[in-house]
Amino acid sequence: MTLAVFFGCAFIAFGPAFALFIFTIAKDPLRVIILIAGAFFWLLSLLLSSLVWFIAVKASNAEDTSLQRGLLIFGVIFSVLLQEVFRYTYYRLLRKANEGLAAISDDDSSTISVQQMAYVAGLGFGIMSGAFSMINILSDSLGPGTVGIFGDSQYYFITSAFMTLAITLLHTFWGVVFFEGCEKSRWWVIGVVVMLHLVVSCLSLLNPLYSGSLPPVYVIMVLMAIWAFFSAGGSLSSITQLCSRRMSDVNSS
Repeated sequence: MTLAVFFGCAFIAFGPAFALFIFTIAKDPLRVIILIAGAFFWLLSLLLSSLVWFIAVKASNAEDTSLQRGLLIFGVIFSVLLQEVFRYTYYRLLRKANEGLAAISDDDSSTISVQQMAYVAGLGFGIMSGAFSMINILSDSLGPGTVGIFGDSQYYFITSAFMTLAITLLHTFWGVVFFEGCEKSRWWVIGVVVMLHLVVSCLSLLNPLYSGSLPPVYVIMVLMAIWAFFSAGGSLSSITQLCSRRMSDVNSS
C-alpha cells in the first residue's frame, strides 16, 4: 500500500511537469539550460529566505507559540517576495542573454522567443518548488506508519500531491504572465502575479483544512492558465483552428 501511495502521489505531483519537459523542452539544449538555471534561481531564493527565517526563529522565544506562528507567516510572505525578486532578476539576465544571442546570429534574430523563455523559466521555478515541497512527503509515504491513526486527516498525501501539482503549474503560468508584464512595462501585471502568489502561499496556512485551501488554489490556477494562454499569443481563433484540424485528421483517418 505504501508503494502505491508513493507512486500515485509522485505521478500526480510531477507527471504533468515531466510530460511538459519531455515533449517541449528535452529536445532543445538551450531550453534545458534555461530550465536548469531557473530552478537554480528559485533554489537561491529559498536558501536566502530560509536563512532569514532560521535566524529569526533562533533569535526569538521558542516557547511562545503565537510568536512562532507569526514568524512562520513572515517566512512565507518573505519567501514569496524574494522568489519574485529572483524571477525579475532572472528575466533581466535572460533578456541580456537573448540580446547577445541575437547579436551573434547571422540573421540578427534569437533562436528562442521571450514567450518561450518565460514558459521554460517558469517551469524550472515550478519543478524545483514542487520537488522541495513534495520530496520529504514522498519519503514519509513509504512508511512505517498509518496516516490518520491519531485522528488526523487521511488525505494528507493525496492533497499534498495535488497542491504540489497546482504550485508547479502556477509557477509556469506566473512566469509567462510576469515576463509579458516586464516586456510591456505593465507593472500592474507584475503586481497581480505577486499578489496571487502571496494568496496561494498563505492559503496553505489553512491546512489541514484542505477544503478551504485546495479549491481556491485550483480556481486561481485555471484563471492563470487562461491568462497565460492569451499572454503567450493564443486566441479563440487558434483554438477553433486546432479543433477543426483535429476533426479533419480524425475524419481522414
